Amino acid sequence: MNKHAPDLQKVILYYCFTPLEDPAAIQLWQKQLCETLGLKGRIIISKHGINGTVGGDMAAVKRYVKMTRQYPGFKKIVFKWSDGTGSDFPRLQVRVRKELVGFGDPNIIEVDENGVKNGGKHLRPYQVDQLVKERGDDVIFFDGRNAYEAKIGKFKNAIIPDVQTSHDFVEEIKSGKYDHIKDKPVVTYCTGGVRCEILSAVMVENGFKEVYQIDGGIVKYGEKFGNDSHWEGSLYIFDDRMVHDFSENPEIIGECVKCSAATKHFRNCNSASCHQLILLCDTCAALPSNLTCNHSVNKKRRDREFVG
Repeated sequence: MNKHAPDLQKVILYYCFTPLEDPAAIQLWQKQLCETLGLKGRIIISKHGINGTVGGDMAAVKRYVKMTRQYPGFKKIVFKWSDGTGSDFPRLQVRVRKELVGFGDPNIIEVDENGVKNGGKHLRPYQVDQLVKERGDDVIFFDGRNAYEAKIGKFKNAIIPDVQTSHDFVEEIKSGKYDHIKDKPVVTYCTGGVRCEILSAVMVENGFKEVYQIDGGIVKYGEKFGNDSHWEGSLYIFDDRMVHDFSENPEIIGECVKCSAATKHFRNCNSASCHQLILLCDTCAALPSNLTCNHSVNKKRRDREFVG
């Protein structure tokens, strides 16, 4: 047996809303911890808490989880695990920002030791299906991600807001275009749950009567039900893997922008000044001319760095 065989590679996704008096000190601690353990990924820290995804050797990731939970405010963090490749992140980034997710206003939410105040009610995956069973077509799934993510995977019959960044959601909710569902049970969802913590609070503030969020986001729902219930397609993720599947043969709902063939693979525009993603099948992606999008370089940048 090779004693020097590499450890299993794992990636964790997590967040925690809790008041932090000194985000810069947390940043320094987290950076030193990850560097010591050889972990790479992206971590955002603000006065409202922490939001991260990191990867590396399984033993190192386990150590990171144990050490992070030793901070009093982070004891209740739920870490979502997935298999990594060892090259999921090019480097380590630990940043302090005004918001954990860029909705455009740090004061749009209030946070205490229990999390976001006045947000949607958390539902575990089995409770989501129970709600649909009890309330039927009255239940509205509301996508809390950027519109391009839903092209390859979404909840069936979900509302997909036409937004490119989380910043767009506030005006989208205030626009009145969703007033017709304000009295219905609305289940918000996003990758790991962090965006819905804020989105659901925004919806409650703007008069939505019955707002829910999936505890653990799409990740936990997919781990529970795969593609056998209300989720369809693949999950877009914010690391170099880009796509995560919950079953061996998921339905492919994405369409190539060039030939309309079924695909779940996004490609980066090859223009150095562009941050767009292009949904292409393998055949069309083999043509270099298809790897340059038609968007202006001045077009609003998508949320590509990290959100969960």
